Amino acid sequence: MVYPDIKLEEKLWKEGYKVVLGLDEAGRGPLAGPVVASGVVISDIKQVIPIVRDSKKMTEKQRNEAYDEIRKKSVAYGVGIVGSRDIDRLGIQRAVLEAMSIALEIVERKLNSKVDYIIADGENILSIPKYKMKKITKGDLLHYSISAASVLAKVTRDRIMYEYHTKYPVYGFDSHVGYGTKKHLEAISKYGICDIHRRSFKPIRK
Repeated sequence: MVYPDIKLEEKLWKEGYKVVLGLDEAGRGPLAGPVVASGVVISDIKQVIPIVRDSKKMTEKQRNEAYDEIRKKSVAYGVGIVGSRDIDRLGIQRAVLEAMSIALEIVERKLNSKVDYIIADGENILSIPKYKMKKITKGDLLHYSISAASVLAKVTRDRIMYEYHTKYPVYGFDSHVGYGTKKHLEAISKYGICDIHRRSFKPIRK
Protein backbone atom coordinates (compact mmCIF):
# COMPACT_ATOMS: atom_id res chain seq x y z
CA MET A 1 0.00 0.00 0.00
CA VAL A 2 1.41 3.38 -1.05
CA TYR A 3 0.91 6.22 1.43
CA PRO A 4 1.68 9.82 0.47
CA ASP A 5 4.37 11.82 2.25
CA ILE A 6 5.15 15.53 2.67
CA LYS A 7 8.70 15.47 1.25
CA LEU A 8 7.74 17.73 -1.67
CA GLU A 9 5.92 20.16 0.63
CA GLU A 10 8.94 20.25 2.98
CA LYS A 11 11.30 20.87 0.05
CA LEU A 12 9.14 23.79 -1.14
CA TRP A 13 8.90 25.23 2.39
CA LYS A 14 12.72 25.16 2.63
CA GLU A 15 12.92 26.97 -0.71
CA GLY A 16 10.82 29.79 0.76
CA TYR A 17 7.36 28.84 -0.51
CA LYS A 18 5.58 29.00 2.82
CA VAL A 19 2.01 28.47 1.56
CA VAL A 20 1.87 25.36 -0.64
CA LEU A 21 -1.54 24.35 -1.96
CA GLY A 22 -2.32 20.76 -2.96
CA LEU A 23 -5.04 20.59 -5.62
CA ASP A 24 -7.10 17.73 -7.05
CA GLU A 25 -10.46 17.19 -8.73
CA ALA A 26 -13.20 14.58 -8.82
CA GLY A 27 -15.70 14.05 -11.61
CA ARG A 28 -13.79 14.68 -14.83
CA GLY A 29 -15.16 11.58 -16.56
CA PRO A 30 -18.82 11.07 -15.52
CA LEU A 31 -21.78 11.60 -17.83
CA ALA A 32 -23.73 13.53 -15.20
CA GLY A 33 -23.24 15.92 -12.32
CA PRO A 34 -20.61 18.52 -11.45
CA VAL A 35 -16.84 18.48 -11.45
CA VAL A 36 -15.48 19.29 -7.98
CA ALA A 37 -11.98 20.52 -7.14
CA SER A 38 -10.44 20.93 -3.73
CA GLY A 39 -7.33 22.57 -2.34
CA VAL A 40 -5.59 21.84 0.95
CA VAL A 41 -2.81 23.73 2.75
CA ILE A 42 -0.76 22.25 5.60
CA SER A 43 2.28 23.68 7.36
CA ASP A 44 3.41 20.84 9.62
CA ILE A 45 3.60 17.05 9.77
CA LYS A 46 1.28 17.19 12.81
CA GLN A 47 -1.55 18.13 10.44
CA VAL A 48 -1.17 14.90 8.44
CA ILE A 49 -4.05 12.40 8.85
CA PRO A 50 -2.46 8.91 8.77
CA ILE A 51 -5.28 7.16 6.85
CA VAL A 52 -5.25 9.68 3.98
CA ARG A 53 -4.11 8.48 0.59
CA ASP A 54 -5.40 8.67 -2.99
CA SER A 55 -9.18 8.79 -2.41
CA LYS A 56 -9.75 6.01 -4.97
CA LYS A 57 -7.73 3.66 -2.75
CA MET A 58 -9.84 4.37 0.36
CA THR A 59 -13.18 2.94 1.41
CA GLU A 60 -16.14 5.29 1.65
CA LYS A 61 -16.05 4.97 5.46
CA GLN A 62 -12.35 5.93 5.52
CA ARG A 63 -12.98 8.88 3.19
CA ASN A 64 -15.80 10.19 5.36
CA GLU A 65 -13.66 9.93 8.52
CA ALA A 66 -10.69 11.58 6.79
CA TYR A 67 -12.92 14.32 5.35
CA ASP A 68 -13.82 15.61 8.81
CA GLU A 69 -10.23 15.33 10.09
CA ILE A 70 -8.70 17.11 7.08
CA ARG A 71 -11.10 20.02 7.48
CA LYS A 72 -10.35 20.20 11.20
CA LYS A 73 -6.54 19.93 11.09
CA SER A 74 -5.43 21.63 7.85
CA VAL A 75 -4.33 25.27 7.85
CA ALA A 76 -6.95 25.97 5.17
CA TYR A 77 -9.01 24.19 2.53
CA GLY A 78 -11.35 25.19 -0.28
CA VAL A 79 -13.81 23.42 -2.56
CA GLY A 80 -14.91 24.56 -6.03
CA ILE A 81 -17.96 23.13 -7.80
CA VAL A 82 -18.79 23.58 -11.50
CA GLY A 83 -22.10 22.16 -12.70
CA SER A 84 -22.98 20.19 -15.82
CA ARG A 85 -24.34 23.17 -17.79
CA ASP A 86 -21.07 25.05 -17.27
CA ILE A 87 -19.10 21.91 -18.21
CA ASP A 88 -21.07 21.84 -21.49
CA ARG A 89 -20.36 25.53 -22.04
CA LEU A 90 -16.67 25.57 -21.11
CA GLY A 91 -15.53 22.04 -21.96
CA ILE A 92 -14.23 19.75 -19.24
CA GLN A 93 -10.63 21.09 -19.22
CA ARG A 94 -11.70 24.67 -18.62
CA ALA A 95 -14.40 23.55 -16.17
CA VAL A 96 -11.74 21.77 -14.09
CA LEU A 97 -9.60 24.93 -14.20
CA GLU A 98 -12.61 26.98 -13.06
CA ALA A 99 -13.32 24.60 -10.15
CA MET A 100 -9.64 24.68 -9.11
CA SER A 101 -9.58 28.48 -9.33
CA ILE A 102 -12.65 28.70 -7.06
CA ALA A 103 -11.01 26.35 -4.52
CA LEU A 104 -7.82 28.46 -4.63
CA GLU A 105 -9.78 31.68 -4.14
CA ILE A 106 -11.58 30.26 -1.08
CA VAL A 107 -8.26 29.15 0.46
CA GLU A 108 -6.70 32.58 -0.07
CA ARG A 109 -9.75 34.26 1.44
CA LYS A 110 -9.48 32.04 4.55
CA LEU A 111 -5.74 32.69 4.86
CA ASN A 112 -6.06 36.38 3.97
CA SER A 113 -2.91 35.90 1.88
CA LYS A 114 -1.76 34.54 -1.48
CA VAL A 115 -0.72 30.96 -2.10
CA ASP A 116 3.02 30.77 -2.93
CA TYR A 117 3.08 27.49 -4.85
CA ILE A 118 0.56 24.97 -6.20
CA ILE A 119 1.08 21.22 -6.54
CA ALA A 120 -1.67 19.49 -8.51
CA ASP A 121 -2.61 16.03 -9.67
CA GLY A 122 -2.31 15.26 -13.39
CA GLU A 123 0.01 16.60 -16.06
CA ASN A 124 -2.79 17.26 -18.55
CA ILE A 125 -4.66 19.90 -16.53
CA LEU A 126 -4.57 23.57 -17.49
CA SER A 127 -2.27 25.85 -15.49
CA ILE A 128 -3.70 28.52 -13.22
CA PRO A 129 -2.35 31.82 -14.60
CA LYS A 130 0.16 33.84 -12.53
CA TYR A 131 0.96 31.01 -10.08
CA LYS A 132 4.00 28.78 -9.74
CA MET A 133 2.49 25.34 -10.30
CA LYS A 134 3.83 21.81 -10.51
CA LYS A 135 1.56 19.28 -12.27
CA ILE A 136 2.30 15.73 -11.18
CA THR A 137 1.23 12.39 -12.61
CA LYS A 138 -0.20 10.28 -9.74
CA GLY A 139 0.23 13.28 -7.46
CA ASP A 140 -2.74 12.13 -5.40
CA LEU A 141 -0.89 8.88 -4.72
CA LEU A 142 2.43 10.46 -3.71
CA HIS A 143 1.96 13.85 -2.06
CA TYR A 144 -0.12 14.39 1.06
CA SER A 145 -1.61 17.81 0.25
CA ILE A 146 -2.90 16.49 -3.07
CA SER A 147 -4.19 13.26 -1.48
CA ALA A 148 -6.07 15.28 1.15
CA ALA A 149 -7.54 17.47 -1.60
CA SER A 150 -8.61 14.34 -3.50
CA VAL A 151 -10.53 13.13 -0.44
CA LEU A 152 -12.37 16.44 0.02
CA ALA A 153 -13.25 16.59 -3.68
CA LYS A 154 -14.44 12.98 -3.87
CA VAL A 155 -16.55 13.09 -0.70
CA THR A 156 -18.11 16.43 -1.68
CA ARG A 157 -19.01 15.19 -5.15
CA ASP A 158 -20.36 11.84 -3.95
CA ARG A 159 -22.63 13.61 -1.46
CA ILE A 160 -23.93 15.90 -4.21
CA MET A 161 -24.70 12.86 -6.38
CA TYR A 162 -26.50 11.10 -3.50
CA GLU A 163 -28.68 14.20 -3.21
CA TYR A 164 -29.39 14.05 -6.95
CA HIS A 165 -30.38 10.40 -6.53
CA THR A 166 -33.31 11.48 -4.34
CA LYS A 167 -34.46 13.81 -7.15
CA TYR A 168 -33.75 11.43 -10.06
CA PRO A 169 -33.91 7.92 -8.52
CA VAL A 170 -34.31 6.00 -11.81
CA TYR A 171 -30.67 6.58 -12.84
CA GLY A 172 -28.96 5.01 -9.80
CA PHE A 173 -26.72 7.99 -9.03
CA ASP A 174 -26.30 6.62 -5.50
CA SER A 175 -24.26 3.69 -6.86
CA HIS A 176 -22.31 4.97 -9.90
CA VAL A 177 -22.33 8.74 -9.05
CA GLY A 178 -22.80 9.62 -12.72
CA TYR A 179 -20.14 7.45 -14.37
CA GLY A 180 -21.03 5.61 -17.57
CA THR A 181 -21.74 2.19 -16.09
CA LYS A 182 -23.94 -0.42 -17.77
CA LYS A 183 -26.72 0.35 -15.28
CA HIS A 184 -26.49 4.09 -16.00
CA LEU A 185 -26.45 3.65 -19.79
CA GLU A 186 -29.47 1.31 -19.61
CA ALA A 187 -31.36 3.91 -17.54
CA ILE A 188 -30.53 6.62 -20.10
CA SER A 189 -31.81 4.37 -22.91
CA LYS A 190 -35.02 3.73 -20.99
CA TYR A 191 -35.75 7.15 -19.48
CA GLY A 192 -33.77 9.60 -21.59
CA ILE A 193 -31.56 12.23 -19.95
CA CYS A 194 -32.24 14.49 -16.99
CA ASP A 195 -31.18 18.02 -16.15
CA ILE A 196 -27.76 17.10 -14.71
CA HIS A 197 -26.56 15.03 -17.68
CA ARG A 198 -23.65 16.54 -19.61
CA ARG A 199 -25.04 17.10 -23.07
CA SER A 200 -21.62 17.66 -24.62
CA PHE A 201 -20.40 14.18 -23.58
CA LYS A 202 -20.73 11.01 -25.61
CA PRO A 203 -23.11 9.13 -25.58
CA ILE A 204 -25.41 11.85 -24.16
CA ARG A 205 -24.71 14.03 -27.20
CA LYS A 206 -26.54 11.52 -29.40
